[in-house]
Amino acid sequence: MADKKTDFDELFGKKEPDRKPKKAAAPAQKKAPAQSRPSAAAAKNENKSGLAGGALYFLFVISVSIILACLAWAAATDVLGFKSSDTVAQITLDKDRFTYQEVEVTDDDGNIKTKKVHYADMSYVADQLKDNGIIKYKWLFKLFGSVYNADEKIDPGTYELKAIYDYKALVKKMTSGSAAMVTKKITFPEGYTMRQIFKKLNDEGVCDYDELMDAAANSTFNYSFLEGTEKGDANRLEGFLFPDTYEVYADASAKSVITKMLIRFNEIFSDEYMDRAQELNMTVDQAVTMASMIEREAKTADFDKVSAVFHNRLNSGMKLQSDAPLKYILDAGNTLDYTSDQMAVNSPYNTYNIDGLPIGPICNPSAAAIKAALYPDSDFMGEGYLYFVLKSRTQDANDPDFGKLVFSKSYEDFLKNKEAYKNS
Repeated sequence: MADKKTDFDELFGKKEPDRKPKKAAAPAQKKAPAQSRPSAAAAKNENKSGLAGGALYFLFVISVSIILACLAWAAATDVLGFKSSDTVAQITLDKDRFTYQEVEVTDDDGNIKTKKVHYADMSYVADQLKDNGIIKYKWLFKLFGSVYNADEKIDPGTYELKAIYDYKALVKKMTSGSAAMVTKKITFPEGYTMRQIFKKLNDEGVCDYDELMDAAANSTFNYSFLEGTEKGDANRLEGFLFPDTYEVYADASAKSVITKMLIRFNEIFSDEYMDRAQELNMTVDQAVTMASMIEREAKTADFDKVSAVFHNRLNSGMKLQSDAPLKYILDAGNTLDYTSDQMAVNSPYNTYNIDGLPIGPICNPSAAAIKAALYPDSDFMGEGYLYFVLKSRTQDANDPDFGKLVFSKSYEDFLKNKEAYKNS
């Protein structure tokens, strides 16, 4: 039977596979326990935690945005002047804190000239504005200034500024001639010399004395009454700085203050006066020179009578022999008596030595003295008055005879009057 089974299997192709010895069974491994799904409570807690973190982040972003917006608004209110502050302050920008440079410029005639320009120290300017409560953020003003070229626009001076001004307005206000510049009223007495006027301006803190002298000597002033004068000598303006009350900018430029006084003189010396000077065969300078002598000799009254004496002497070919020019050149104060040496001093102002008028004015005369020089007392001229003496030699303005004069036609009467009043 065994053979038959073998033949059957061979006939139908069924072959029993070789049996291999079985390997030892590996030890059974424990199945990892299946992960359990989170409970509904745990999932709910996790969702709550995620929502809380997102809310905190959102609040952080919102807070930072609000802070940045507030900072931006604060900066904008400072730049644009949207401030509730009613602060008003006087800011002084010292000219010594500016940088000065000389640059070449071309004038209207095509000539190349050297011009002095200045640049503001913006840190210094910002400090002044911050310290006086006009701005809040120095760094922001400096940044604006660098974009706006404010250092080239701001001028030295004293300005009255308000916190409500925006940055652009502040820069415009801090320029020479702006409405924000602080002004001072200064009165110059009639008969003041140019140097007395400049000293008063210096003492009042308006202009430096040396700068005024330099401007008087070297600046260009386009007025017909100054034609023929040469630059380099400050005395060319003596007599033309009209004595009056002026409102001037604190820390104003020397040239601007001088110009203001020259403009006033030009108003006083009208076209009528120009024509009258020509009638008398006098230049403007000669008329003002005579007016300056009248101002110093007459003091309080009799301007037209003193003018008549001077005109009579000139027309007679006599020397004027006035003490007033001596006081000017000798700086003799209130001296009334001069020595023979003083009266012999060699000077184009000394009318004891020279013929005619001094070389120029000896002070800045009043409108009354200018008018008197052009319109002398016709009666005194016709009667030939040639001399006068002071009735009172005291310098007390309360003396009823202070500044009063006694006139005479002859030298003999003059000597008598001089003797009669020498101790008065």
